[in-house]
Amino acid sequence: MAATFLDLSGRVSVVTGASRGIGAAAALELARAGSDVALFDLDGAEVGNTAGAIARETGVKARGYAVDVRKSDLISRMCDAVAQDFGAIDHLINNAGVQFVAPLAEFPDDKWDFVTSINLDGVFYATKAVWPHMVARKRGRIVNIASVHGLVASPYKPAYVAAKHGVVGLTRAAALEGAPLRITVNAVCPGAVLTDLVKNQAAQLVQSYGGGITEEEALRRAFLEAMPSATFIEPQEVAQLCAFLCSDAARSITGSPISIDGGWAAH
Repeated sequence: MAATFLDLSGRVSVVTGASRGIGAAAALELARAGSDVALFDLDGAEVGNTAGAIARETGVKARGYAVDVRKSDLISRMCDAVAQDFGAIDHLINNAGVQFVAPLAEFPDDKWDFVTSINLDGVFYATKAVWPHMVARKRGRIVNIASVHGLVASPYKPAYVAAKHGVVGLTRAAALEGAPLRITVNAVCPGAVLTDLVKNQAAQLVQSYGGGITEEEALRRAFLEAMPSATFIEPQEVAQLCAFLCSDAARSITGSPISIDGGWAAH
């Protein structure tokens, strides 16, 4: 049984980028707390499989939807569909994200557009799409998965750092508008979480460091050297923080970028 302060029974959560990694972990934690969950991802088959696994494990209603968060009209229609299928929308976890690593002078324009459109524009589009549904419920919780790079910077990631700083700013602006409506908006800022997004940067990082090192060493230099804990964060840790922020116990927390970064941003 879920702890009382994490009882999300009777609520409906939307999670973007939910097929795997932090998104899948967040959807599972919300479901364990009793919330029904709608999972958004580009790959409809994969996200459907993830939703099915969550439903079987937890007994809540879970459904996957094929959604490209870069398309505002599509995400608006899908959120309306979720409200019709589930009866409401109470929570949104904006998790969909991508990365590209290259020195600034060599950073391709199309990769800038690709990273910022998903990591920042998609957060705005999803927030805008769920907003009227939360207003109708007279309550809402929005949790944006930013990054420690929403608070500090690292080399070779100009688009990602710019987008995540933008997410923190959007979080604060939305929180001000949401406060009188009982809608809270917060940003979770993880350090190095060992997901596919991190693992897939290894080859690019080796090139950025000039070669001659292993992918494991490149990941260590890029992530763990900056974290005093020197330990990768598990997706479940981030997911549990998301579930807490969706609970009534977090009703007075809003507009906050919350670090879960092994001390990275404390430098």
